[in-house]
Amino acid sequence: MPLDLPPNLHERVVCSIAAAARYDVPANLILAVAEQEGGKPGQWVRNVNGTHDVGAMQFNTAYLATDLARYGITPADVAAPGCYAYELASWRLRSHLRNDKGDLWTRAANYHSRTPAYNAAYRSQLMRRAAKWAVWLGARFPTFDFTSGSVLKSAPYPAAVHPGSQIESRPQPLSSERMVSASTTPRIDATEPTTITASTR
Repeated sequence: MPLDLPPNLHERVVCSIAAAARYDVPANLILAVAEQEGGKPGQWVRNVNGTHDVGAMQFNTAYLATDLARYGITPADVAAPGCYAYELASWRLRSHLRNDKGDLWTRAANYHSRTPAYNAAYRSQLMRRAAKWAVWLGARFPTFDFTSGSVLKSAPYPAAVHPGSQIESRPQPLSSERMVSASTTPRIDATEPTTITASTR
């Protein structure tokens, strides 16, 4: 782990990079979302509509109840320390990037909201943070520009959210050794909007 990283960010950075490699999404995007959400393990933030945002990646309890509960995923799962919340967030971001409409940044900002005004504000902040993390990653890890090569190759769902699977185990956190052994870390250039085409299976 780079010595310039504060100890309280170790889990965020290790888990974000490992999840990026596993789900073939830009590492600086996951890091930007994690920073923007500003969550911590065990954290519950009450929203004005009565829902809560939970854990390091601030999963909303309404989303947990409507979309993830059928896979056996609970607020306790996303509130727990470790890499699971980052893996689930990467899986979710991947789905937005593959299936939603608009440029890459609008799709990524759907993590927060599809409402245009909320999406635009989140998108703007996300681009600034992703640019910062791209520089940080580029100085420390071999990286490649996500938009210049093959886009969004097929990747597995997290074990706990694979449609039709029995919920017997959660994805195992990836070790820092596995993360470092990867030859490259995907990132995106955040200096201008990027349009991508959703891949098909």
